[in-house]
Amino acid sequence: MRLEGKVAIITGAASGIGEAAARLFVENGARVVIADIQDELGIQVATSIGLEQCSYKHCDVRDENQIRETVRFALEKYGKVDVMFSNAGVLGHQTSILDMDAKEFDETLSINLRGMTLAVKHAACAMVEKGTCGSIICTASVSACIGGVAAHSYTISKHAVVGLVRSASSDLGRHGIRVNCISPYGMATPSVCKAYNSTPDEIEADCNYRSTLKGVTLKPKQIAEAALFLASDESSFVSGHNLVVDGGFTVVDHSAPSNK
Repeated sequence: MRLEGKVAIITGAASGIGEAAARLFVENGARVVIADIQDELGIQVATSIGLEQCSYKHCDVRDENQIRETVRFALEKYGKVDVMFSNAGVLGHQTSILDMDAKEFDETLSINLRGMTLAVKHAACAMVEKGTCGSIICTASVSACIGGVAAHSYTISKHAVVGLVRSASSDLGRHGIRVNCISPYGMATPSVCKAYNSTPDEIEADCNYRSTLKGVTLKPKQIAEAALFLASDESSFVSGHNLVVDGGFTVVDHSAPSNK
């Protein structure tokens, strides 16, 4: 029960990494607010977890008022906010930068960066107001570490998320608030399968082929476990950190000959 008595908000928690984190956090004693725009799916997930420990709140992270209302909802229902797992994001469209569409670029950053920044802001405001030494976690990506593995807009936004974490941690440490991010390798989440019009088996086969670490298939549960560590008191002196969960992918020169 590593989150016994804690209250967590998880954005983008109706599926994928967020759903896995919601389930794992509740298993470890937390009360969780699932924040998403997929209302029917979000309600189903909250109900399946148990409405005594889990609630659903519609939240489009592009709208600051909806983020503010989600945090207020958590405060009114549970009395505090200990953890914000800012996880909502989109992949963007894979094109050459020569053909990049400015509107699509703005839309990607409005969710992946602006929305994440506002989630950090309003969660921190609630923590400071209640005197809570909380934990804020953002979902970044291996695309925050290297280029060329995802859409330009996605890569740019995730690099910026690492900057957000470093900047926010330098400001919020005086309040006892920790800010970190997780950078996952590729996996077969519903959003990835939809973006690439592929089945989970096809996505996992491709990710496993490209992976440096063989014999392990990355699943949302493993990222949820990383988030659990950062949300818990076990990481009480970890802040400003980018926890890369990629099986060593970003530290290997993939242009070099391999022994595969």
